[in-house]
Amino acid sequence: MDTQAPVPAALRPYVAWLSAYDVVGPPGIHRGLPGTSLTFVLPIGAPLDVAWSGDPGSRGAVWSSVAGLHAAPAEIRHDGHQEGFFLALTTAGARALLGLPAAAIAGELLTLDDLVPALRHLPEQLHQSLTWTDRAATLHRALTTALAAGGAPEARAEVGRALARLARGAAVADVAEEVGYSRRHLRNLVVAETGLSPKEYQRVARFETSRDQVLAAARRGGTLAEVAANCGYADQSHLAREWRELAGCAPTTWLREEFPDVQAGGVPVG
Repeated sequence: MDTQAPVPAALRPYVAWLSAYDVVGPPGIHRGLPGTSLTFVLPIGAPLDVAWSGDPGSRGAVWSSVAGLHAAPAEIRHDGHQEGFFLALTTAGARALLGLPAAAIAGELLTLDDLVPALRHLPEQLHQSLTWTDRAATLHRALTTALAAGGAPEARAEVGRALARLARGAAVADVAEEVGYSRRHLRNLVVAETGLSPKEYQRVARFETSRDQVLAAARRGGTLAEVAANCGYADQSHLAREWRELAGCAPTTWLREEFPDVQAGGVPVG
């Protein structure tokens, strides 16, 4: 089971999506790929063995994991059984639920104990819940309570608009003009909110789009060349270079590791 779960209306501006997972397969390493959302994982049954790729010093076994925005993959080692909740938090969600701007934890792997002591008992409460329905209710209740307690002040509305336009690939100069700032001032605001420059944020957003399109192409029999063109890469080689740098592997390797049933059909490389 790996099912996208409904997000309560009050949490939708802050939780981009929520997945309940209970997956059994061969032992291995799951790649946590860069994106425009913060990653919040609550494992059940066994702690999460997580680290930044290539950085053994960051490795830990934790009952909650919050990863700030990043431009490198994380690695989650598992024995074949993975169970818990995965949440993608928006930058607004970092302020509302964690009490700080996403920039404050960019490139960091932290726990609820580090960030939100009021939620430190949530992993234990999830373990005490006997069904997925009860677990989801426990999670929703804890996050709604954290939201009501109040987090960091909201970012300026124009910063949110700028991030949305940048994620869709608009030129930095055009976005700055739209929100009424100089390029330099826009850069400073985006860095202060996300920890990434506008160009870095766009790069991660384009990679995130390509990840979804690679999977879609595999399912329909499309090609990586089509994905590259659709996502605005110069060519397939450009797409491959970005995947090596941001994911640590080729798109076909990611498919084989994460979606072996889909990959069995193959993804034409032309």
